[in-house]
Amino acid sequence: MKEIIQRYGHDVASGVEAIFTNKIKSFLTALGIIFGVAAVISMLAIGNGAQQEILEQIKMVGVNNIIISPVKSSISANDSENKSENENQTQISTKKFSQGLSLLDAKAIKNVIPTVNKISPVITFNYSAILNGKSKPVVLEGISNSYFDLFNITLSKGSLFTKTQIDNAFPVCIIGDNIKTVFFNQENPIGKNIKCGQIWMKVIGVIQRRDFTASASDELGISSTDNKIFMPANTLLMRFKNRSLIRPDEVEKLMASRDNNNKKENLNQLDKIVVQVTETEKLSETAEIIRRMLIRRHNQLFDFEVTIPELLLKQQQRTKGIFNIVLGVIAGISLIVGGIGIMNIMLASVMERIREIGVRQAIGASRKDIIVQFLSESIIISVSGGILGIVLGVVFSKIISGVFDIKTIISAFSIFISFGVSVFVGVVFGYVPAKRAAEQDPVNSLRQ
Repeated sequence: MKEIIQRYGHDVASGVEAIFTNKIKSFLTALGIIFGVAAVISMLAIGNGAQQEILEQIKMVGVNNIIISPVKSSISANDSENKSENENQTQISTKKFSQGLSLLDAKAIKNVIPTVNKISPVITFNYSAILNGKSKPVVLEGISNSYFDLFNITLSKGSLFTKTQIDNAFPVCIIGDNIKTVFFNQENPIGKNIKCGQIWMKVIGVIQRRDFTASASDELGISSTDNKIFMPANTLLMRFKNRSLIRPDEVEKLMASRDNNNKKENLNQLDKIVVQVTETEKLSETAEIIRRMLIRRHNQLFDFEVTIPELLLKQQQRTKGIFNIVLGVIAGISLIVGGIGIMNIMLASVMERIREIGVRQAIGASRKDIIVQFLSESIIISVSGGILGIVLGVVFSKIISGVFDIKTIISAFSIFISFGVSVFVGVVFGYVPAKRAAEQDPVNSLRQ
């Protein structure tokens, strides 16, 4: 065993010596492997980051949620059966009237459909919060307690609304983390008051800050809670504004909006209804039942939109998964190209070193010794290129994340697979030149 190690150790040492003798050529040979490994790691890091963002969005949007939101153009159900989809999107029905999304719709969905687990209305208004001379634009949202469970929102301090506060429209609120920081700093805001518009609201809770991805969309029901002030839906309707009630001073605005279809007044009492279904398998069926129920309640008008965010996100996840495979394959091809470069350079090296091969064979080197020498050269080049590629791939991933604001996650699997492929490439593409070197005739080699 010791003799074998000494013998082949000398062959490996000869290969290392040849690499250092031709440093520039060896480095240029390794460049293909370096950039190939770096490409694999950085591309998989981008893919992993995209997948993680989707998973975070699914968590933020809630499990088994259905979002019902109003649309600007009302389309008759009869028209939708007779017209194409493109025509439906442009045709506005003026023959029928619908009161839009309302609390009664939310109650009907909760009471009638057995697959509904939880439901929350959402009413949104933009106001200014004022306290001690400080003013900040905020978003007021009227909700129910179920809203916090639907979107996996937790409180860092305080408590949720009580039944008495909800039923009697008490002026109480739960504030986002940014609101707490701006108006209360290090103080405990629980029990203190903050002015929203002309109404003083008592703070009973503070929402825990959570990471919010910029790519998240309100269309999927995802939005940051940090700059929001939440209150019971009844409180917002009774103390601030109820769009379903027409005041005399708004009649002229409504008449003007009727003449101008491009600028319609929002008459929906609710901006959104969030429904949670008991089981994922029942999402699509429940959404269809909700759609049919609301069509009947809204006088056969499609003035609403039913969206299943989780299914949309999972579809994005599948699409990005395919995209990640494509990226990995493209990056892997660069590794193969790097291996071909090693083979070409090693073949050229064999032709340049024919006399050296003949001398070694003349003094007793076997074919195995020649194979080990040239194979060790290619493996060392590919391994060192793989190590440098790992470092470069990590650097590329950090640069992509910082410069382009793209989330990247470097996994141990991507490092292992890229390095393993680089070693495999060195063995496979180094064997052919090594075998050709070993097959050289010693007599002819010495004559070169």
